[in-house]
Amino acid sequence: MSEENRQTVVMTAEEKAEFEAFQQAKAKKAAEEKAKADREMYKQMVDEEIERSIPVLLGISEEIKESKQKVLDNFKTILEMKSDLFRTKVRDDQRSHTFTNSRGDQRITLGVYVTDGYRDTVEDGIAIVKEYIASLANDEKTQALVNMVFRLLSRDAKGTLKASRIVQLRKVAEDTGDARFLEGVRIIEESYQPEVSKQFIRAEVKDKNGMWKPIPLGMTES
Repeated sequence: MSEENRQTVVMTAEEKAEFEAFQQAKAKKAAEEKAKADREMYKQMVDEEIERSIPVLLGISEEIKESKQKVLDNFKTILEMKSDLFRTKVRDDQRSHTFTNSRGDQRITLGVYVTDGYRDTVEDGIAIVKEYIASLANDEKTQALVNMVFRLLSRDAKGTLKASRIVQLRKVAEDTGDARFLEGVRIIEESYQPEVSKQFIRAEVKDKNGMWKPIPLGMTES
């Protein structure tokens, strides 16, 4: 605006306050509109990037799946040959097989993840064990045994007994020599019903220091 067109507006204090309030409201509205536009742009960028990335990741996932299955199929033949060559039977309950090359610097482990599980009869075994524990005299020596047994019978976050602890429990029962205690442990052992979740492949190579280093085979490994 040129000097000759510039005009001075005289306002009262009340008019000045109203004008400033108007300016602030206008600035606030502009800021809100910009923030809204930025949020919309952000959401659009996320949507577009997801649309581009998902097909790529699906492709990678399928390649990993196919490659792992090929390795499993190839080693299936090797496992059968191992059985014939060394006259050993490959057990169905064997959870993993490790193969190392002749130089000793590469190895592959094939296996399955197994989670502990029990049939309902496990509760009968636990009840018998607790019955035996309750029958013990309450002195310092037996209290240590009681604490040990209850620790071995403790469950994990999913409410499942750990099979490794039941192995320890059997040793404790054998040390006591009590038939009733051993019967309870036997029922627990017979109730064991592990569940196979999925197969896995682990590949490793030795580095220059002779340490085994895993080869990343999953999306979350690097």
